[in-house]
Amino acid sequence: MNNKRYVVFTVVFLVLAVLVYLQFRTWRNFDWARLFQYGLNWRHIFHGVALIYLAYFLRAVRWKIFLRPVRQQASILGLVSPTIVGFTGLALLGRPGELIRPYLIARRENLTFASQVAVWAVERIFDVGGFTVLMVAAIFLPSKLRTFAETAPPEVRHWIHVTGYGLIALVLGLLSAAVVMAYRGNRIARWVEDRFSHLAENLGHRIAQKIREFTTGLKTVHGPFAFLQLSAVSVLMWWVIALAYKEVTHAYGAPMATMSTTKVLLLMGSSMIGSMAQLPGVGGGSQLATISALDHVFDIVPKELAVSCGIMLWLVTFVAVVPVGLVLAHRERLSLRRLSAESAEAEESESDGEGS
Repeated sequence: MNNKRYVVFTVVFLVLAVLVYLQFRTWRNFDWARLFQYGLNWRHIFHGVALIYLAYFLRAVRWKIFLRPVRQQASILGLVSPTIVGFTGLALLGRPGELIRPYLIARRENLTFASQVAVWAVERIFDVGGFTVLMVAAIFLPSKLRTFAETAPPEVRHWIHVTGYGLIALVLGLLSAAVVMAYRGNRIARWVEDRFSHLAENLGHRIAQKIREFTTGLKTVHGPFAFLQLSAVSVLMWWVIALAYKEVTHAYGAPMATMSTTKVLLLMGSSMIGSMAQLPGVGGGSQLATISALDHVFDIVPKELAVSCGIMLWLVTFVAVVPVGLVLAHRERLSLRRLSAESAEAEESESDGEGS
């Protein structure tokens, strides 16, 4: 497992290195000295950090709704610490730290790890759906972003509308898949297990296990009212994150004063896409994607400011959780690396247990 992780890190590092080289090669007149001379309004930065922490609180609220059928007594405040520690692990360890949050919640609430991994999987649908509602509304309803899209260069305008239609198709596809899984998940899992049982490393069983976990997670959405609650919290959470992005951009003063909340949704989307290629504790993909969007989509932004703002957005929205997360982990005598290893072992053992 470690060898695979090293290979992945090496590939990601090489991809990011090539992207950085190609990006800065096109900026032959890049002024490195100017990069560090932008004055920031730190009040906006602090507001952005506060909003990001509010978004973590809303994540805890949403998880509480997921837990309602099995742990009515679970408290929102009791879920805040695992949420912050979990995202700290993600920031410092990268993808290996993703399962720390469901692992800690399962341990704290005395639930099975598989049940909370299932919640974590379903949570992704509400994340995509919440962001899509905001993005589609900004693109197709009267807004500053729609005005921007109509006056932008043709290639940018085309890209914005393709993004909107693509997100709509993605959400509809996810909802359709969720409905099918809710009614036929176990049958599909058995078919996959039988059909691909001959593949190496028991791949058929592993895929089937993921399908069963996702089907179990769908049961946490216990009725239409819960679905509406989860949807409302998800939309509100992503709106709060959009406000945090806006605060960071406005910290740069006049050059970024035209960045409305609806416009920064484009930056959020590019950052989310870029985050698929991240190095632990370093990032890389989200910064490059945000910088590229600022440079090519909002071309009134100087290249040096785009780099500075891209890095600051990453620090506020992704890294700012680390100090508080480390304090909470220390107070509870938790080791992030040990938690990452334990969660990976728990996932392996539960998968092997299902297959035996």
